[in-house]
Amino acid sequence: MSAIALSGVAKRYGQTWAVRDLSMAAAKGSFVSLLGPSGCGKTTTLRLIGGFDTPDRGDIVIAGVRANDMPPWQRGLGIVFQSYALFPFMTVFDNVAFGLKRQKKVAQLDKRVAAVLDLVGLGALAQRYPRQLSGGQQQRVALARALAIEPAVLLLDEPLSNLDAKLRIEMRLELKRIQRETGVTTILVTHDQEEALSLSDHMVIMNEGVVVASGTPRELWQQPRHPFVAGFLGVDNLLSAVVTDDRRVRPTMSESLLQLAPDANARAGERLMIGIRAADVLLLPRGSSPLNQPNRIDGVVREVNYHGGASLYRVATALADQPLIATCVADFEVGAEIDVCLAPMSLLRLDVAPNL
Repeated sequence: MSAIALSGVAKRYGQTWAVRDLSMAAAKGSFVSLLGPSGCGKTTTLRLIGGFDTPDRGDIVIAGVRANDMPPWQRGLGIVFQSYALFPFMTVFDNVAFGLKRQKKVAQLDKRVAAVLDLVGLGALAQRYPRQLSGGQQQRVALARALAIEPAVLLLDEPLSNLDAKLRIEMRLELKRIQRETGVTTILVTHDQEEALSLSDHMVIMNEGVVVASGTPRELWQQPRHPFVAGFLGVDNLLSAVVTDDRRVRPTMSESLLQLAPDANARAGERLMIGIRAADVLLLPRGSSPLNQPNRIDGVVREVNYHGGASLYRVATALADQPLIATCVADFEVGAEIDVCLAPMSLLRLDVAPNL
């Protein structure tokens, strides 16, 4: 049985559908991420699960029980908001104990609060106030408060977005550890693809109120299929193309031919999209690539952005009007003439090719 299941759920605000015909499930003990750009409907979905909004149609089932009209406090959910929402006049201990007291779970309260504070690494800070804590420590208090009531499902609404980059990475590791140790079913809302990939057992990618794709992080990363999914998961280069034979494609803006991987399953005459990640674009000095190098194209560097350890390049080629984006450790200057090499195995064949 799924811990959470949504079937045909839709919610409208005025004349705008925030989510439409949304169906998804979270297996018991799993970590599921709702990923998508701002306005895609992921936070609305979380609010519907939490009981803060009521669906206009469809069913929300929690632990096998239809929960459409069930108030939030009866759903057995723990929630961590983006703002943390800690009580500034309460100590860390009292913040964590708040939900237990409200639910009248006062038996062994001190022991339970101490246990969850130890779980999040804040056992020594129980008597501090939120203003005396760092952002990461406040986030842990909010997480401990949600876990203290032993929820069936933990809902996380972009809880790491207020942290700096280094602390955000550290808290990802902590969050995954805590979820693994507690075994609580967790649903995370995020617009950060790296966060979703590193934390999730299952990802649901949304756009304009609908589910575009779902699957494991590895499945969606290696075979994104849909151009929107590919673009959102870091496929920087998208080319429309037509298959000229079993293993070669011609981008529609070019006469160049590109060789696909042997298992690309493309048919002659088929129109499709090719996705290429920036890290898979090999840049070499002009004329230095092997003679038998497949998919070698002349390129000219148009822009260089140094990112520390590697640079991001925009390279003009005959493949498209827009420059290819590449990241590599090679050191080229603007105007440099180079070889651009695209390994057949790195070319992602995408099923959906709109406006071709």
